[in-house]
Amino acid sequence: MISRRSFGKALGFVTGVAAVSPAGPGSAQTASAASGAPLGTPAAHTGFPRLKQVRAGLLDVGHAESGPAHGPVVICLHGWPYDIHSYVDVAPLLAAQGYRVIVPYLRGHGTTRFRSARTFRNAQQSAIALDVIALMDALKIEKAVLAGFDWGSRTADIVAALWPERCKALVSVSGYLVTNREANLNPLAAKAEYAWWYQYYFATERGRLAMQDKDLRRDLTRLVWDTVSPTWDFDDATFERTAAAFDNPDYAAIVIHNYRWRLSLADGERRYDALEKRLAARPVIGVPTVTLDAERDPFTAPGDGASYRDRFTGAYEHRTLAGVGHNVPQEAPAAFAQAVIDADHLLGK
Repeated sequence: MISRRSFGKALGFVTGVAAVSPAGPGSAQTASAASGAPLGTPAAHTGFPRLKQVRAGLLDVGHAESGPAHGPVVICLHGWPYDIHSYVDVAPLLAAQGYRVIVPYLRGHGTTRFRSARTFRNAQQSAIALDVIALMDALKIEKAVLAGFDWGSRTADIVAALWPERCKALVSVSGYLVTNREANLNPLAAKAEYAWWYQYYFATERGRLAMQDKDLRRDLTRLVWDTVSPTWDFDDATFERTAAAFDNPDYAAIVIHNYRWRLSLADGERRYDALEKRLAARPVIGVPTVTLDAERDPFTAPGDGASYRDRFTGAYEHRTLAGVGHNVPQEAPAAFAQAVIDADHLLGK
């Protein structure tokens, strides 16, 4: 098993990254062509120096903030079943390079709360993306580098596709993750379906009840951590720091709606129909982008990013992270931070 600490010490700030070059212009360069000052070996952190709340759209958003207040902004977006601690080692690396790093709890997680009890607990993709736009507006951020994995990749992809004027550059783990609900109606290969077992569990009443029960929820999410990150040697305390974010009163409702909506088993809201129609057309992303594939992530598609290469039309690099599982920023914080820096400098290469 490769621990987070030994990964950083043994592999340095960009090693462990196999740069893959899809055919065509704007393909990947070698990882040694990094921009900016070299990153140091990531230290193991357990928390953030500053946690804040801000009213933004439908939410009161809890978020961590690191780095200089007037530095270029990076917004890091977590996935499921994770929280802001996925970036607990990435944020200090970027802050040391002069970035203002903002890591928000997504709706239904941690200290983020809906401002009204009457608001539908909606987790369709466009609603979550609009949360990021609202957060940027509330913090008076005109433009930011967006970086994410899992739900965070999808959200960052959508902002980059629909509001490119707000996205300076993009880092997207697993590439293009915009949900196509019509395509999701088609069966996948058995091995791929097996990896998504919890999606089908959440389609049942038993799955919904499990998400509402604190002990069952912890057992289920811990199992997901174990299976999707087979080489990550995390300890109980690391998991528990994140699992505390699952005690949000809206957590179960948000998780269940997200997965049911993606499988067309739950409706969204009509106010988002126009955005979803645009997303169903698979819009291209033209902002500078670095995509990352995790070698040991069961959800990583074969082909070294070839399946989504045509969705990125701007300056582009693709990298495969050897020996890394699903929670890329926490398993390989230096490689993730370097991808952010490189994405921010792609136009200058």
